[in-house]
Amino acid sequence: MRGLMQDWPLLIHKAIDYAALQFGSREVVTRSVEGPIVRTTYGAIRGRALKGAQRLVRDGVKPGDRVATLAWNTWRHLEAWYAITGAGGVYHTVNPRLFPDQIVWIVNHAEDRVLMADLTFVPLLEKIADRLPTVERYVILTDAAHMPATGLRGAVDYESWIASADGDFRWVEVDERDAAGLCYTSGTTGDPKGVLYSHRSNLLHSLGCNTPDGLAIAARDAVLPVVPLFHANSWSLAFTCPMVGAKLVLPGSKLDGASLHELFETEEVTFTAGVPTVWIGLLAHMRSRGARFSTLKRLFVGGSAFPASLIAAFETEFGLSVSHAWGMTEMSPIGTFGAMKPAFASLSGEALWARKALQGYAPFGVDIKIVGDDGKPMPWDGAAFGRLLVAGFAVTKGYFKGAGGDVLDADGFFDTGDVATIDPDGYVRITDRSKDVIKSGGEWISSIDVENAAVGCPGVVEAAVIGVAHPKWTERPLLIVVPDKAKPPTREAVLDHLRPRIAKWWLPDDVQFVDEIPHTATGKISKLTLRERFKDYRLPG
Repeated sequence: MRGLMQDWPLLIHKAIDYAALQFGSREVVTRSVEGPIVRTTYGAIRGRALKGAQRLVRDGVKPGDRVATLAWNTWRHLEAWYAITGAGGVYHTVNPRLFPDQIVWIVNHAEDRVLMADLTFVPLLEKIADRLPTVERYVILTDAAHMPATGLRGAVDYESWIASADGDFRWVEVDERDAAGLCYTSGTTGDPKGVLYSHRSNLLHSLGCNTPDGLAIAARDAVLPVVPLFHANSWSLAFTCPMVGAKLVLPGSKLDGASLHELFETEEVTFTAGVPTVWIGLLAHMRSRGARFSTLKRLFVGGSAFPASLIAAFETEFGLSVSHAWGMTEMSPIGTFGAMKPAFASLSGEALWARKALQGYAPFGVDIKIVGDDGKPMPWDGAAFGRLLVAGFAVTKGYFKGAGGDVLDADGFFDTGDVATIDPDGYVRITDRSKDVIKSGGEWISSIDVENAAVGCPGVVEAAVIGVAHPKWTERPLLIVVPDKAKPPTREAVLDHLRPRIAKWWLPDDVQFVDEIPHTATGKISKLTLRERFKDYRLPG
């Protein structure tokens, strides 16, 4: 016997329809690429997205066609998402921090028909356009007054483009399991691979994220997503905020500490989310200026490990509540939340920050396990290391166009490529990427744990650990440090700081000081680049 409930398709446009109906006058504020602050509302965004969808259909976009966006977090970029999916198309978010050759590769692999781009990226596109044969039209996300002279095929400014539509349009009907978004992995090994999200997976993921122990965003919040729209659905915030009617503050291209702090204050932001590198810059700005937060209460961090020392700094010096999470593009992306279960409600100080520095536990909708090299499950004892595997309603079951072949194990789990432990309470601790793990004398060393400990040393701004060749132990850890220029630490000071905080045999054999540590296009430390840079390095002795 089947139930007698309505079949209410989980489609992307439902989020902006709801926002326009229930929170139509709620503000969406942007620091525009052109410079000024622009204010609009959810109601206006829905109306303009309808025009964009109408125009895409008029331009020949059919259900399943890919439309690329190369843009910062702005109201026009947000409108574009709803326009593209409302036309039955698939938004393909292109990461502008990739190398031009990578951008060419993924646009061609996706076979994008239209490319919507911010002014910032017109010069880049002009250099590579002759290598993008599938792109029929370039829509520049600006108005006629700022539209540059360009030879890009079919180029038109966004405002003129949507003005030619009257908005008398119904969203194109598609199935909730049809593709809605396409995001490529960073491709640190081999070519990038496309993760193809469905309408259903995106909406379920967004609903699942916004629980009291997750994002916990409400209509009363003002949310500033520092995480870009081109990073795995901006961690669901482009859907979650309209779903609940939260004010949305979009920072555009200015992500430095001073610019972010200005928006936090002027727009009375209560919640923000981004990767650790952004928060390191913000912390430095706040300390150097003696600045405070008037309304900001919660800081959400993911993308890579956030050390307990930095969590403590934001909580004790600035009164914020810091929440750690973990995930990946293939998971839409949230996989764990760092909320405190009842058993840890009374924690404070060092014990609390150490618990918060873990990646957290899996929410409903995400199944996790760790397995050994033989594929057999390993215990949740907080000590056993294993490859972290995941399954769930928003986890990929394969890459676009079959890249990478069959990616699931016999039980339908996806191998994340991370090495982790899981404790008896279900909290995950990522110890390394499988390709970055250091094996010394047959034993694993967690580079992430060493990095987190090192960042707590006075005078250390950022730290990274890689394995280097050793004649006896095969590999030993090398610590690479960005020092505070005003008060740089010595090699011995860093090692002395580490000695009581990590296992004796984990202690790096040397410390190298650098001006900066390279990062990937998604803000993670690029161990691949560091290994190449230090390939000829020899440990002392």
